[in-house]
Amino acid sequence: MKVLVALKHVVDPYVRIRIKSDESNVDLAGLKHSINPFCEIAVEEAVKMKEKGDVSEIVTVSIGGQSIQESLRKSLAMGADRSVHIQTDEPIEPLSVAKILAKIIDEEKPDAVMLGKQSIDGDNNQTPQMLAALLGWPQATFASKIFKEGDSVLVEREVDAGEETLKVSLPCIISTDLRLNEPRNVTLPNLMKAKQKPIDVKSIDDLGVDITARTKLLKVTEPAKRASGIRVSSVDELVEKLKNEAKVVAS
Repeated sequence: MKVLVALKHVVDPYVRIRIKSDESNVDLAGLKHSINPFCEIAVEEAVKMKEKGDVSEIVTVSIGGQSIQESLRKSLAMGADRSVHIQTDEPIEPLSVAKILAKIIDEEKPDAVMLGKQSIDGDNNQTPQMLAALLGWPQATFASKIFKEGDSVLVEREVDAGEETLKVSLPCIISTDLRLNEPRNVTLPNLMKAKQKPIDVKSIDDLGVDITARTKLLKVTEPAKRASGIRVSSVDELVEKLKNEAKVVAS
């Protein structure tokens, strides 16, 4: 089957985020970016399925400025066959992302679409569900295991009550969770080979999707700093303080 993997180029999760002095947004100047961790897991799973013979072709797609080609090249080095870059420097909301992906899916006609369950910058967890609704396709979210079974896919997912297994027919939408796999390290030879793989660049205007923002960011602030802890000299002192704290909370 053919798999399309949508990925997002985000600030590296190990980089300390800075807020602009006017609190209008996050200061991205000079910060290292990488593939969104959940999206990287989706790429890895598609590659693993290809290595098992369940997948014939992997196409990765991302939306953004020129810098996102860095993440697309990494996905190609991981094992994807080719990439699609939707060129725009405008911020894109989840619904617009879903509409753009729907256009690409109409062109590529994949059997399955895999996405990270959410991005670590917006943390919206909306695009996979919106995309499934727009396409009218079955969806399996928060996948922790994926198995192909004929014209269907079995997806194990973690829920509040434990685990459940869904059987969804193809074509379908799958969003990936952290426990699905651990992405491979990309080697230098594979990075060099990835430079020879094609990246098809399209503009938003080519797709005819209205990306007008429907929400407005008013202010960005850092979370409140945690109060420092205290040291106690004995267990008795600890118990006494816990009792007094409990009384304060109860009152």
